[in-house]
Amino acid sequence: MQITIERSALLKALAHVTGVVERRSTIPILSNVLLRAEGNELTLTATDLDIEVIEHIPAMVSQPGGTTVQAVILHDIVRKLPDGSQLELSRTGDDSQMDVVAGKARFSLQALAPDDFPGVDAGEMTHSFKLQGKDLKRLIEKTQFAISTEETRFYLNGIFLHAAENADGPVLRSVATDGHRLALLEMPLPEGAAGIPGVIVPRKTVAELRKLCEDGDLEMTIDLSESKIRLSTDGLKLTSKLIDASFPDYDRVIPKNNDKLMSVSNSEFAAAVDRVSTLSTDKGRAVKLIISHDQLTLSVTNPDSGSAEEQIAAQYESEPLEIGFNARYLLDISAQIESDVMNFMMSDPGAPTMVRDGSDETTLYVLMPMRV
Repeated sequence: MQITIERSALLKALAHVTGVVERRSTIPILSNVLLRAEGNELTLTATDLDIEVIEHIPAMVSQPGGTTVQAVILHDIVRKLPDGSQLELSRTGDDSQMDVVAGKARFSLQALAPDDFPGVDAGEMTHSFKLQGKDLKRLIEKTQFAISTEETRFYLNGIFLHAAENADGPVLRSVATDGHRLALLEMPLPEGAAGIPGVIVPRKTVAELRKLCEDGDLEMTIDLSESKIRLSTDGLKLTSKLIDASFPDYDRVIPKNNDKLMSVSNSEFAAAVDRVSTLSTDKGRAVKLIISHDQLTLSVTNPDSGSAEEQIAAQYESEPLEIGFNARYLLDISAQIESDVMNFMMSDPGAPTMVRDGSDETTLYVLMPMRV
């Protein structure tokens, strides 16, 4: 194998595939990226046996062939080379070494045979639809923060993607929850997505998908079956296994009769929560919201370090209410609010609270209160 390739093209492709690689794998070849040169392109493949990313990029191929080298090391080398560099990748003789030459810099990397590199069998995909990159990015960004990291509840370790109905008709909905908070976003159901199976996209796959939709103008094809998801766009393909489990009936935890409405400035609220939570304990991080007519008082009391209190303006017409929340969770939700109006819909101090963006009806957040 011998090719010449632009640094920027190789760096971008390596950034896409390196995130999939298992850095602590007991199978050495899973730490590698598969490079295959043929025609006028280089194909890069990385996998952890659950996710596979394949990307094709232009290259001047002097001699076709293939090899595998450590993905993270190759990425670091290419990242540190000067902008505009032309790289020459070559392997001659046996499969044990690949040379990287750029100007006066030369690296010889240990390699493993390409024929030993495993693949992910996508199987038959039953549904296919298209999404703009900006729409997929939104489906992920608005819900990703609520994915559970508790491995014992593996069925919550991803985003639940499914077709649903609302008052305006069929929608594509993404939902994530860790049992303490829930995030939901919906958009009109794309053509071809009717009848898709409800699937749980794993947390690691979600993170890789998010990277691939940085260019919001790209159109992406999403293929689904009950066990796999595949995203394809402009020379790149990601295939992943899905979480084999049933997502809980999240609709049961969405309150239906929360009639106490409070509206606050999102920027003022986030700044006040951040300030008073300075004194909260790392474990609890509880902030008390003392809500009265057109006024919100945020309060923290910590026996070890003292107390804090701050008042901000709020629109509120119901009877006074005191309710506590995890400060980190409040700030996570605030970060997703795009307007400067944050609406809280509450019932009582022990019941779930709904939070909405004042200018976005497509998103919904549910937050469990804390005792304070």
